[in-house]
Amino acid sequence: MGEPIKLSVIYYSATGTISEIANELAAQAEAAGAQVRLRKVRELAPDEAIDANPAWRANADATAGVPEATADDVVWADAVIFGSPTRFGNVSSQLKQFLDTLGGQWAQGQLADKVYSGFTSSATLHGGQESTLLALYNTIHHFGGILVAPGFTDGSKFVDGNPYGTSHVDGQGQFKVDETARNAAAVQAKRVVSIASALKGAGAA
Repeated sequence: MGEPIKLSVIYYSATGTISEIANELAAQAEAAGAQVRLRKVRELAPDEAIDANPAWRANADATAGVPEATADDVVWADAVIFGSPTRFGNVSSQLKQFLDTLGGQWAQGQLADKVYSGFTSSATLHGGQESTLLALYNTIHHFGGILVAPGFTDGSKFVDGNPYGTSHVDGQGQFKVDETARNAAAVQAKRVVSIASALKGAGAA
């Protein structure tokens, strides 16, 4: 047995859906043998905006103990899974701001040749989930990363129907993260760990 895969789950979550999926991905990756860092990115919204939405405030308080992501969490990792709710079919400004701070590491080649994947959520059905993940993956191509999406590699993926990454429709908090999303997270986490392990083993050979 070689060294365990080092995996970072780095996310932004406002009202908690992405936080919950991030925890599921982290748990599944650990169960698959990975060493995991769970990290949230810095909140950019002012307190008055957060306080105006009880669910946003509740999630901010509930995740206060989760460490904030730094560039080292990406450099350290063999694989990174990024998570963001969809914002007009795109990545949230909070996660994008974190990605934009990685220019120095990118310039030194420290982001290349790692495995990357993503997950998302939206309030409505077809509310920009696929375009959000595709937008995220544009950044991965610039990193020189190795994109590992779940694809339709498991029978359960024909139930959730998103080959780009784990996703969930929360209906403005009405629909909690369900078994379909949790199964999708399990498939994704295990696939990321498996591919990263194979690549790491090949590099060591």
